Amino acid sequence: AWDIQAGGLHLFHAKAVLLATGGYGRAWKITSNAHANTGDGVALVLDAGLPLQDMEFVQYHPTGLYKHGILLSEAARGEGAYIVNDRGERFMKTYAATKMELAPRDIVSRSEQTEIDEGRGIGGKDYVYLDLRHLGREKILSRLPQIHDLALHYLKVDAITDPVPITPTAHYSMGGIPANVRTEVIRDATGSVVQGLYTAGEASCLSLHGANRLGCNSLQDAATFGRIAGQQMAAFIRGRDREPLPADPLARAREKIAHLIEGTGTERHAVLREELQENMTKNLGVFRNEPAMSKVLETIRSLQDRFRNVRVDDRGQAFNLDLIEALEVGNLLSFSEVIVAGAIERRESRGAHFRTDFPKRDDVNWLKHTLAWRREGKIVFGSKPVFLYPEYQPQERKY
Repeated sequence: AWDIQAGGLHLFHAKAVLLATGGYGRAWKITSNAHANTGDGVALVLDAGLPLQDMEFVQYHPTGLYKHGILLSEAARGEGAYIVNDRGERFMKTYAATKMELAPRDIVSRSEQTEIDEGRGIGGKDYVYLDLRHLGREKILSRLPQIHDLALHYLKVDAITDPVPITPTAHYSMGGIPANVRTEVIRDATGSVVQGLYTAGEASCLSLHGANRLGCNSLQDAATFGRIAGQQMAAFIRGRDREPLPADPLARAREKIAHLIEGTGTERHAVLREELQENMTKNLGVFRNEPAMSKVLETIRSLQDRFRNVRVDDRGQAFNLDLIEALEVGNLLSFSEVIVAGAIERRESRGAHFRTDFPKRDDVNWLKHTLAWRREGKIVFGSKPVFLYPEYQPQERKY
């Protein structure tokens, strides 16, 4: 671990480790995720030679605050808010007539993006409106106060009198670190366990959500499986000695940090991060296709090469946020390659992964989990079967 306050590396010799480092939404420019959600734990696992699972499945939420991506709760639509285009039309009648604004997140997000792409965004721009005005002042302030505050604070829009600009925003990572129901990290398709390594929360992929998370189910990732992880780890460490350490366990971390602080490179990590996020948002968003994804994959590999020439301006130790951000950008560039390569590999549309060149779900060839390793600098794919209860077979969604 790096000591942010004082600087310097510290070694924690643990009997067991829990990776609960959150999702990876910051790979996109427009995201509801916190700035800290840079997928650091996911990148650590990939760097350790272990696989990642189902990384191509990233949920977009339909009501992100325009430009910022800050989440405007689904409660707004639950209370009866409308989503309208430049013509003032509640356009969900075209895409999901029986559910309208209450259709699943991926369908509403794709519907919004279609309206925007076809020129029916507000004023021809890249947003539509969330309209709460008909709910009335009392209901908005009593039932939806946060939404009112966020729109007023960030966009200077009063939701009582004016519609709020919204856009789809990268929201939740269904993929992540593969684990079993005991939260033990697994290393292969047969479920072989990595002794002493556990994961929970959004960083994990127990496939609790399949290809498309339902609202509130993320609480199970954190609360339910966080508790299970604690119980499993407590049982695991009883009467167990620590595993022996290698000769110089800090060597790789020390070398990485020295390269950034003491190096003579000319690249700046903020420039690389911005270019990554722009490309991911533009070419790997709500809609995907092979030419666009191939372009962003080429860009990511170019950015990885450039990252080797990054140095930080702050050469100090204490509170070196320049260094922290550089390390985060390295992680973003590492696992983003897996997301894009996995999305190219999966030639179908399923859940949150929608390809315009393969718009149908293909259960014959793709009803399986994606596993991805980095080996000798290249992403290598495998798969493992999906567990299905006999009484709950996949079927087409119709609205």
